[in-house]
Amino acid sequence: MSVAFSFSCTGVRAEPYAAGPTLVFRLALDAGAEVRVHALVLQCQLRIEPARRRYNPAEKAALRDVFGEPAQWGSSLNPIQFAQVSLTVPGFTGRTEVDLSVPCSYDLDVCAGRYFRALEEGEAPLLLLFSGTAFTGDRGFQVSPVPWDREAVARMPVAVWRQMMDQHFPGCDWLRLPREDMDALLDYRSRHGLPSWEATVRALLATAGGPLLQGSRP
Repeated sequence: MSVAFSFSCTGVRAEPYAAGPTLVFRLALDAGAEVRVHALVLQCQLRIEPARRRYNPAEKAALRDVFGEPAQWGSSLNPIQFAQVSLTVPGFTGRTEVDLSVPCSYDLDVCAGRYFRALEEGEAPLLLLFSGTAFTGDRGFQVSPVPWDREAVARMPVAVWRQMMDQHFPGCDWLRLPREDMDALLDYRSRHGLPSWEATVRALLATAGGPLLQGSRP
């Protein structure tokens, strides 16, 4: 017989000591009073639920390439896959709390990254969906699945996302390019004796001219 697990998220923080950008979700797990859980192997899918918050004009403009024009948002504001991770929970009786670590991409070609970057304030609405296998029983082991309808709502402060990215890439964003374009940039940088990638991009922008240079440092 399966255990009626329930899950809730009690907080989200940026992990300061991770090798790359990592969020840590604090999870509370409840198996029911006096239920002995020897171990719990979980798969967790994290999904952004964009329809669960309001957006200011600047955020709406920044999200046009994700959801289209605001007039279309009634049909285009669909959930976004954020991450999928696994977690092994050690034994407990009744209730426990654990940390779920979620590595994050800084690649702005990833839809979730563009969404988080566009937000200026408030919270990002997330839904955590659980499945897995439970090993339970007072005497011996009983193996049962974690029901597929187990989920938890999380409200991640936008400030936590920004703090995480600033810990690893202060004041920077990242752009992925095809290898042939990177080779061309390397050749351009070498031929012009430019000392950094920032100088290389600024030289190209200066050649192109236009509003992209407004506010640039000399």
